[in-house]
Order: sequence, then structure tokens, then C-alpha cells
Amino acid sequence: MRIGEVKRVTKETQITLSLNLDNYDTIDINTGIGFFDHMLDAFARHGRFGLVVQATGDLGVDPHHTTEDVGIALGLALKQALGDKAGIERFGAAMIPLDETLSRVVIDLSGRAYLVFEAELTNPRLGEYDTEVTEDFFQAFAFNAELNCHAAVLYGRNTHHKIETLFKALGRALRAAVSINEQIKGVPSTKGVI
Repeated sequence: MRIGEVKRVTKETQITLSLNLDNYDTIDINTGIGFFDHMLDAFARHGRFGLVVQATGDLGVDPHHTTEDVGIALGLALKQALGDKAGIERFGAAMIPLDETLSRVVIDLSGRAYLVFEAELTNPRLGEYDTEVTEDFFQAFAFNAELNCHAAVLYGRNTHHKIETLFKALGRALRAAVSINEQIKGVPSTKGVI
């Protein structure tokens, strides 16, 4: 099985995270930020990933450090779980609706970190979650996993729906990209390495 495990401790956060690309029997998430837990759960369920996250952070300051650091840990775990990336599809894309909202995420597990993030999040706060940290999470994840991620809310009104469709689309696009294709011999790149 392709599993990545990361323990990350700083003065601001303490995170233990496990990502299983091939078995999603276990999803157990506790970051202390209810809405963020809901988004990570949606990512894992719709991507069919096993995901265990235990995070404590300086939430008395704000949710930024915890959210970003979980993104870092998740990116590192994905990179670890993928190994040399032999046989993977490499590319993945998903469009996810939720009522009035439609979002798209496109992934390339290229070994090159890049994020394009387009979302107008008009409600600044959902529970204890600052909505502006959504982009910070996506950036931390993309840069530490060393992947290209193009994430966009195409249209919508409700900020909860916008963020939820982005996380679900991230899960579905990543599922497609990490899937093994028996027809692919070695690494799917003209360079021979990604």
C-alpha cells in the first residue's frame, strides 16, 4: 500500500498525519477547527483516501497556522506515499457542483510546485474558520507535494458551498492522478522522472 506518514512539530502547531492512497477504511480528523475538519473529511471521502489527522495549534491566535501546517503535512505525506510515481496516471481533473456553486480542480503530479487559485470568498468566516486561509492550505499542499494545482470556483453564491466544492474536487482530481494504470510502464514523463 502507498502510505505517507508525517509528524510535524513547531512552536505553533503539533501535527501527526497519515495518508493512505489505497485504502480509505479509516478517516479520523481532529484539527480543533470544525469547518476545516469537515473539509478534510470531504476531501478524503470523495478522493477515497484513508486520512488520519491529529493537530493542535495556537487557535487562540487564529486558525491560520494550523490550517497551513496541515496543508504542509498533507503535501509531504502525499509525496512520500507516491514514491517514484511509477505507473500513476499523473493528471487528474474534477468539476464538482453543490446547489448553485460549481468548482473545478486540475492536478498534475509533475514534481513542480505551482498553484493557481481563483475564488471569491465573500463570507470572511465560517464558524472558527477564516475563509481566506483556504488558499493558504491549497498553496501549502501544492508546494510540499510538488504538484501543479489549478483550483477555481466557476460560479456560486454561498461561501460554504464554494470551499466545500473545492475540497471535494481536490479529492476527486487527486484520486484520478494517483491511480495506477497497468499500461503505463515506469514514470509517465518524457524526462523519465517526475
